[in-house]
Order: sequence, then C-alpha cells, then structure tokens
Amino acid sequence: MKDLERVALDGRINRRDFIQQATALGVTAAAAATFADSAALAETPQRGGTFRIAVDDGNTTDSLDPATYESTFQIFLPRMITNNLTEITPDNELGPDAAESWEATPDAGSWIFKLRKGVEFHNGKSFTADDVVASLNHHRGENSTSGGSALLSTVTDIRAEDAHTVRIDLETGNADLPFIMTDYHFVMFPSDGEGSIDWSGVGLGGYVLEEFEPGIVAIGSRNPNYFKEGKANFDAVEISQVTDVVAREAGVQTGQFDAMIEADPKTANLLAQNEDVIVEEIATGQHASMPMHTDVAPFDDVNVRLALKYALDREGALDVVLHGHGTVGNDHPISPTLPYHDPGIEQRVYDPDKAKWHLKQAGMDSLAVDFSTSEVPFVGGVNFSVFYQETAKAAGIDVNVIREAEDGYWSNVWLVKPFVLCGWGPRPTPDMIFSLGYYGPAPWNDAHWQNGHFDELLIQARAELDDNLRAEMYSEMQRLVRDDGGTIVPFFRNYIWATATNVRHTESVSGEWSLDGNRAPERWWFAEGTV
Repeated sequence: MKDLERVALDGRINRRDFIQQATALGVTAAAAATFADSAALAETPQRGGTFRIAVDDGNTTDSLDPATYESTFQIFLPRMITNNLTEITPDNELGPDAAESWEATPDAGSWIFKLRKGVEFHNGKSFTADDVVASLNHHRGENSTSGGSALLSTVTDIRAEDAHTVRIDLETGNADLPFIMTDYHFVMFPSDGEGSIDWSGVGLGGYVLEEFEPGIVAIGSRNPNYFKEGKANFDAVEISQVTDVVAREAGVQTGQFDAMIEADPKTANLLAQNEDVIVEEIATGQHASMPMHTDVAPFDDVNVRLALKYALDREGALDVVLHGHGTVGNDHPISPTLPYHDPGIEQRVYDPDKAKWHLKQAGMDSLAVDFSTSEVPFVGGVNFSVFYQETAKAAGIDVNVIREAEDGYWSNVWLVKPFVLCGWGPRPTPDMIFSLGYYGPAPWNDAHWQNGHFDELLIQARAELDDNLRAEMYSEMQRLVRDDGGTIVPFFRNYIWATATNVRHTESVSGEWSLDGNRAPERWWFAEGTV
C-alpha cells in the first residue's frame, strides 16, 4: 500500500485506478477515495529547475524549417519554442492554443479562427493574423515539399480579415480542419513581411531557444512573457538526442535525464522496478509500418503485396518484439483508439499457405526481396525485421534484412528504398493519417499507392456531416488500404516513457505523441522542494 500511496502522491495514477487498486488491497472505498482526492490536491505546479529530456531520433541534417520536420527531435523541439493554432489537450480533446476560438460555415467550406490578443513572439513582435497566413502558406503551393502540404491540399485561400482574425477557404468542406491545425508542421513563426516566415527559432512558446545543435541538443530558457498562465514552469529545458535505448534508460536511472521517450518494451517492467524511476504507458495510434513501392516490381502486383502481408506472424511479433505492449495491426493505420475505427473488418492472420497461393497468382513459386531497417523507426525494429524474415520463410519468401545507418534514415532510406521499416506517430483523426500517408498526391505517400476511389472517398468524407455516412466511408477506406494498399501494418505500439520520481503532471496525459503530446516542457513541473 505504501508503494501505491507514493505513486498517487507522485501524481502518476488516476483517481479511479488508485481506488480500484487500493480496495483490492483491503482499503475501504471511502478511505481510498479520500486519499485519492487529497493526493490530487497535494501539489500545484511549481516553478524551477532544468528539465532534461532524452529523445530517440534526430539527425545532424535536422532544421528548424517546419516544412522539413520528420525526426522526433524536430517534432519535439517546436512544441517547446512555439505554438499551433489549436492543440490536443491532456484529455485528448481539441483545445485552443494560439487561437482562442474557431467556427465554420454550415458546409464546413470556410473556417474563421480568432487569435488570442496580447501575444508576442520572443523578439517582442506582436502575433497577428499575418503571421498565421505566412506560417500556413509556407506549406502550400505546387513547389512545396512539406510533409504537411497534403493536409492543406484543398485550401484555396488563407487571408487576414483583421489583425486577430484568419479565414481559411476550402474547395470542399472539411469538418476536421481545427484538428489539422494541431499538426506539428503548422507551428507559428513570424512573417518576414514578404509572404514567407522567419523560422530561425523565434517563436511564441514557453521557452526561448538559446542553443541548437541539429540532431544533438536544443536548450531553451523560460519565456517570462508566455501567454499561458501556470504553464512553462521549468527555468530551462534541455532536449538531447540519444539513439541508444540502453543509454536513455541508464540516463534516467542515474539522474542524467529527468525524462526519456521510447523505453524498450523488453526491459520496461525491469525499469519500473527502480524506485527512482516512474514508467508510464498509454495506448495510442502510433504504429509500425512496412511500405513497399507499388509502382516498381515486384510490389506493383497486388498478389505479391498480399503474399508479403500473409507472411507476417503479427501475434508472434507483438509478443516477441513488443512483449505485449501494443495491439495487432490489420494493414491499415486506423487504430482502435481513433474515431471511425471499424472493428468488423476481418483480422488478417499469419497464413503461409495463403501467401504461397498469392505468389502463384503472381506467377511465382518463390520471392526474394530486400528489406531496409533500423532502430530509428522504433526500439526493436531490427529484431522485428529478423522475426519477419523467419516467418516469411514458410511462405517461400526470402527477406534480405539490410540494417541501414541510423543518422539520415528518414532522408536516405524512407521514401527512397522500395521496401522499408517505418514508424508513424498517432494523429487525432483518420483524415489526417490517410491524407498524409495514403492520399495519392501526398509527399509522404511512402508506398507510392495510387487508388482513385480511395482519394475520392477521402475528399468526400471530409465534407460529410452525417456521422453514419462518414463512418461507412472510413470503413471502406480501411478495407481498401488493407487489401489493395502497399503497406503492412504489423502492430500499434503503446507509448512507454520514463521519468524521475520528482517529475509531476496532471492526472490525464495526451497520447497524441510521447510525453503528453510532446508538450511536457509546457505542461509538467518538478515537485516542490526537489530542485
């Protein structure tokens, strides 16, 4: 019971779970409820200290240009130094960020965003609608290479109605546009006055960028003029890129780091036994994927793609690689945590005989393919690839596993090699993940998959306001991706992170990304008297 009380006082267990576990130990429900309530009120956010975070993925080519964001290092950093128009809250709901409100026309064909007043960039410049227009237009246009460009593909105009009002017009309605504004590409930087932005690091956020070594370290100091009261409580935040999971876990155990993302599923339970460390886990839409270029042989044959899908033992991979810290995938990216996930779609299972049958339909008795992999997409990625190599043998498929260099994996391997291991972070809506990774013209359509019917459904579903019809459309899209698409989705991975015991946060944490949606620097704090 003492250990349970310590966790409750640490703020690392919610009221419901504390009461359930305490009553199981013989404590009365009333007493458990009283203690839970007192623990919840025991601390309010405290200021002070340097929050040191170890992230798992960064490259020496990383840039502050939001059009280039790909690595974890790049995704985490802007949440420290600047803001989006909207955010996913700790309760996993849509909430205001730099915008205070928004509304749509009845057909969702236009959206009006009202901006907070009195907000300033770190250099003292007032935040206005012109900055929003420039920040969003940075990802638009025929020549845009931004990964976020597909999310704005139906935008026809973005304009300032006044200093604190922005209007976004669309070709067709999109009920999810406020969710799209949470994407990590669409952060706010100051307009340069000529239609572009200054992305050198001057933002709106809770911390002012003091040091930036691409893919190595970023340091920010607290912004005394931050517009969110009670947030950004650390004196400074230091983000370090540490690819080796053993080094990350050792760092949080020895006090080198206060928090780390991506604990090893294999050792997470052992790590949790350390009294100086708290391990937290949350189910999300984060998933492993194996895109194959459907415009080159042999992956241009749907039967080859299906053979490769049936050659994977998903349940075995979940057990051997993730040690149960996740859920099996079904070759589409819509997780059980997302709205419009269709649980009625038949689960694809390991079937070497069916894989052989599909190879025969493709005119083959056997198949040999190269598969590029690394630990960069997720911890255990190489072990997973070797596991797939073994299960595929029974189907007559020879998978040649190629371990690629970790530095530059996203720029030199993903989107370049024809069959690779990838890892996708969660998105709050099906439209976002489909638009980014499966829509035909999308820059991050990493399987080069082209399906006109899918693209039509995607655009129609955005504008559909009848929830039942929308669900039917997303169900059909999941089936199309599963059966025709060029991506194997073996499993959805739980986020597992670890912190020092003096790190505090509210009862709920977002599963949008790791460490509370990558917003731990803004939302978390150190316990009183520990810094």
